Amino acid sequence: MLTVHAADAVYGAPDGADAVAVDGGLVVAIGGYGELTAARPGARIRRWSGLITPGLLNAAAPALLEAAYHPDPREADELGTEPLTGDALTALPMDEARWGASARRGLQRMLRHGTTAVRGPFARPAVRPAVARAGLRVHGPAPAPAHVSLDPLASVPEPAGAFATALTVGGPADLAVFGVPDPAALRTEGAGSCVATVLGGRLVFRRS
Repeated sequence: MLTVHAADAVYGAPDGADAVAVDGGLVVAIGGYGELTAARPGARIRRWSGLITPGLLNAAAPALLEAAYHPDPREADELGTEPLTGDALTALPMDEARWGASARRGLQRMLRHGTTAVRGPFARPAVRPAVARAGLRVHGPAPAPAHVSLDPLASVPEPAGAFATALTVGGPADLAVFGVPDPAALRTEGAGSCVATVLGGRLVFRRS
């Protein structure tokens, strides 16, 4: 469906560009809200407060999905809510079913941080189908970041270093919206400020 995503600004776009038009899985226009909506009177409008950027690439995904356990909310009293590693992970009776469920929860947490792509490869049999079903783009291997985090921005000096792709007309409609006014604030607030994630033109996360 043709959709116009409008916010306060679009990262890297000229001054006055505050909207992105998406049709199917592609970006079809970037510009001013009035201009884009006037040319597309039948478009669905999604209005956000903040900054539209390309979706993020989490290069630490293998460590987060195959060497960390993401507790089920029903386990919060016993295990907490943060990913478990090291001795805490070793103490858990893990099998492939539990790894698969953990990976699905980890992927949902990534989407809540504006992630639309992950760095592979994935070795665990239960993790690979979880990644495939989530629909995130899988990039080839590269040196893992020193800092493993659900926030891809924590490992780079500038936000652009964590973008999975450029936000361009004709490119994939993989977007993130952060509740910040500008890139400087995004560096400070991090990917936890994500209010929406769009993957292949589909809204896959929206903060309630």
